[in-house]
Amino acid sequence: MAEHPYHHGDLRAALLKGAEHTLREKGASALSLRELARSIGVSHAAPSRHFKDKQALLDALALSGFQRLTLELRQSATDGGTQAVLTALARAYVGFATVNPELLEVMYARKHEPNASEQLTEAVDQLVEAVVRPIADGQAAGDIVPGDTMGIAMVVAATLHGIASFAANGAFTPEAVADILDDAVHHLLRGLTPR
Repeated sequence: MAEHPYHHGDLRAALLKGAEHTLREKGASALSLRELARSIGVSHAAPSRHFKDKQALLDALALSGFQRLTLELRQSATDGGTQAVLTALARAYVGFATVNPELLEVMYARKHEPNASEQLTEAVDQLVEAVVRPIADGQAAGDIVPGDTMGIAMVVAATLHGIASFAANGAFTPEAVADILDDAVHHLLRGLTPR
């Protein structure tokens, strides 16, 4: 394949798109800057202008994933009451997670790295805020018990992540996920004890 000189401004975006495709099809271990360069028709050295190594590429994928997920959660916001807001949030999170399970795995793995960039840390904080805000609003409205807002948000996030994992692994059909999410939000808000 003839190598094309680096001349377009979309190389970084093309590399990230190709990396996501490889991630989805073959997993993180198959990611290679050299192979990505070959697949988009640039010299094997061209990716180094944007990513010094595979770790930098994974960090960029994680950052992009957190930004996209946060945007989807924010766009899911609805004017309804707490249950409608949490249900919309749940559907947005699980929808993203079931379409992008490999990316989600990279996102959560990279966020725990001690050398995570400041930009990645900020993106994680924004995602957390997108989950915590509806909990705090529900508490202010009297729909959610008072107490540790972050702790309650982590229970909600863990529940959604678990449902997403089951769905991604085929334990739930796509059609069943909506009902399961409705039930999960209902139980989170009402508890499991008889009333």
